[in-house]
Amino acid sequence: MREPGLLKPAVLWLLLLAPLFFSTYGFATWVTSQRSDVGTMVFGWETHIPFWAWTIVPYWSIDLLYGFSLLLPSTRHELKQHALRLLTAQIVAVSCFLIWPLRFTFERPELDGVFGWLFAVLAGFDKPFNQAPSLHIALLVVLWIMFQRHTQGLWRWLVHGWFALIGISVLTTYQHHFIDLPTGALLGWLCVWLWPLEHPSPLLSARLTRDPQRWRLGLRYGFGSLALVILAFVLGGGWLWLLWPAVSLGLVKASYLVLGASGFQKRADGQLSPAARWLFAPYLAAAWINSRLWTRKHPQPDQVVDNVWLGRIPTGNELGSFKAIVDLCAELALDPQDRAYYSVPVLDLTAPTTEQCLDAAQAIERLRQHGPLLVCCALGYSRSATAVAAWLLTTARAATVDEAVAMIRTARTQVVLHPAHREALESLPYAR
Repeated sequence: MREPGLLKPAVLWLLLLAPLFFSTYGFATWVTSQRSDVGTMVFGWETHIPFWAWTIVPYWSIDLLYGFSLLLPSTRHELKQHALRLLTAQIVAVSCFLIWPLRFTFERPELDGVFGWLFAVLAGFDKPFNQAPSLHIALLVVLWIMFQRHTQGLWRWLVHGWFALIGISVLTTYQHHFIDLPTGALLGWLCVWLWPLEHPSPLLSARLTRDPQRWRLGLRYGFGSLALVILAFVLGGGWLWLLWPAVSLGLVKASYLVLGASGFQKRADGQLSPAARWLFAPYLAAAWINSRLWTRKHPQPDQVVDNVWLGRIPTGNELGSFKAIVDLCAELALDPQDRAYYSVPVLDLTAPTTEQCLDAAQAIERLRQHGPLLVCCALGYSRSATAVAAWLLTTARAATVDEAVAMIRTARTQVVLHPAHREALESLPYAR
């Protein structure tokens, strides 16, 4: 159902965003044109990219799609988040253009006719500066997500095809070098991640942690991110792809120090948001491989008591006969495949809080009525084990923390609970 009265705020947003777009972009172009130190970043193979004059049509079409996109949202919340994504892309891209400008180096052939006129109009506003990150590509990501949300069937396939053509056109119109595309896409996904639809913005939940363990881990990821940035720029060339894992580790650092588990944007269905999947992809791949390596000798879950099982985060083939899942993993996605599912996202190598322990314990007791229940995290050794211990304590299956831990370790000997895990359990309301 579409909320009534959305046309007026949509028009107001357009009246704000359109002048801002042209004024700030034009200002950045003018400032850069006055500088004598504007560099370039071009790969040798780019000289083989063909020039297709007709692709100026899809290239220009993004301006029309920009305006129409503000008419698509069906709620005020969706409209506001979409507009904030567009605004953020503009602010970040223009800031990058002013701080680190780049120049396009290829000469276009002489053109006449309609295509020549379109290029002439473009040249009157858009100069060969302000390349990375490509604002065109950043906006493309934001707009593509909005249009595909509101189309179905054949129309959705047409949307995908046309937006893909827009993405190609930034190269075939000789508007951008290749480095502008992945950096622009990264910016676009960052804007979508900052202003999600299903979750509050990470900015709203930002709190500097006081947890020493989160500080230690966050700083390690921060040093890793910095090391990758240095390597990328020192080695150059294809090594610039290291900027992607550098951004990924930087966001993991932000999650540990400021954002908490909400940085991964794990949804109620066990999946991460699309933006989180793209931005965190290098880290997520490493985390998945790590979870498989640590558990390769004991991949199967273990029954603790009363058909409650403890194990690593499962693949679809490993779900077996389980009818319900309680998931303590923040960083890895899980497809419950229509099973009863509940998520209590906790950062890796950190202890759940007392409130999270109680939440997970109540979910275990509630969902185990469906049948065999799996409590899992990346390895099934700490976060999920703490949740099972909390359930044992709050349901009087164990009288003390030591007894609960002993019951779990009897079933799964690899379990590791540190003082922080025990402290959270000691604060639970249970009969001592």
